[in-house]
Amino acid sequence: MENIHPRPDALEALKLRLEALDRASGRRASAGVRAGGDDVFAPLATGVLHDLYAGAPADAPAVNAFGLGMALRTAAGRPIVWGLHEMMAREAGEPHGPGLHEMGLSPHDLLLVRTRDVQTLLAVGEEALRSPAVGAVVLSAWGEAKAFNLTASRRLALAAGTSGATLFLARASALPCPSAAETRWSVASCASQPLEAGAPGRPSFSATLLRRRGGGATGTWIMEWDREQRTFCPPAPLSGGLVPLVAHRPAAASGARGQRAA
Repeated sequence: MENIHPRPDALEALKLRLEALDRASGRRASAGVRAGGDDVFAPLATGVLHDLYAGAPADAPAVNAFGLGMALRTAAGRPIVWGLHEMMAREAGEPHGPGLHEMGLSPHDLLLVRTRDVQTLLAVGEEALRSPAVGAVVLSAWGEAKAFNLTASRRLALAAGTSGATLFLARASALPCPSAAETRWSVASCASQPLEAGAPGRPSFSATLLRRRGGGATGTWIMEWDREQRTFCPPAPLSGGLVPLVAHRPAAASGARGQRAA
């Protein structure tokens, strides 16, 4: 994971790194919107902007992880640029290498750019979307800011549509506002189900689709992140059989019914 720190020439450093990625990739993604039919919650358009909002300030880590998971799904093996607002890092925690690895993110997959202010964060997003080598962009920001206006979102949506890369704007401690995003989501963390022998379960999310551009179905989905497949999947059904009837109690007794084990 390459880390570009905030400094006056951060954008210049980003441009140089993206140029190197362009030369290494030697290919350009086709522009336009495509639909992925393997989502457990809804078809996800690519080459567009998606707004992700943390359900509560405490869900900031969840919305960042959800955005990175979405980016992995849509990047098609190309690098991901993650623009991180310093205030988000202070409030939600610094990126954790082992945690990113547990999500299936290789250090070669991710270019992390830290910014002190929202204006620079938006500029990072536009610059990253201009690179044909980039598969997806995640911009993570904390709090309300006038810079997140309709004009800025239109610029980002246009850049995404031109390049074919998908942009996920993850925000915490902020209210949803009008934008040119294809979809708007509210994301919260969920309790994960333990694996065998009490091992920690997969990251689990509650994702509510609040709005889809042009209309369409909305809803809430509980999903887990599958590191091996690099995708979201429904939680595994709880195991357990029927509790046997008490030996001296007749099966036809009133109110006698099998109960599922917890």
